[in-house]
Amino acid sequence: MALESLVGYNLKRAYVILQNDYRAVMGDHGLSPRVFSALTFVVETPNLTQSDLARRLGIERSGLVAIVDELEGRGYLCRVAVPQDRRVQALSPTDAGVQAYEAALKLVHDHEDRILHTLDAVERAQLLHLLKKIRETGE
Repeated sequence: MALESLVGYNLKRAYVILQNDYRAVMGDHGLSPRVFSALTFVVETPNLTQSDLARRLGIERSGLVAIVDELEGRGYLCRVAVPQDRRVQALSPTDAGVQAYEAALKLVHDHEDRILHTLDAVERAQLLHLLKKIRETGE
């Protein structure tokens, strides 16, 4: 079948499997992949500006507002004015945000280990390397 030889088709099918399992692992009250990604950047890069976060996520700044609102509503981050430019908002994780990130990260690692159990360490590293190469062409 022609579809089986297409990278895009296989990537999409693999993504659907990953996404469905991710949602099952996170449950009804878990973080969506976009929200988890945003929280990861905020925890790993405290005081990241909203503009920088949008750039790192590859989304429009206007699309980031709902994500930041959700994280702030959960008590996982707070907006702080940047001293040099009070119009710019930086994002800082709260203690609850760091704890939520660490708990979610463990779930995500367990989820990926389960989904990718048929790949050995070399194959998994190779897969990540190839996916990053594809990402670089679009960034």
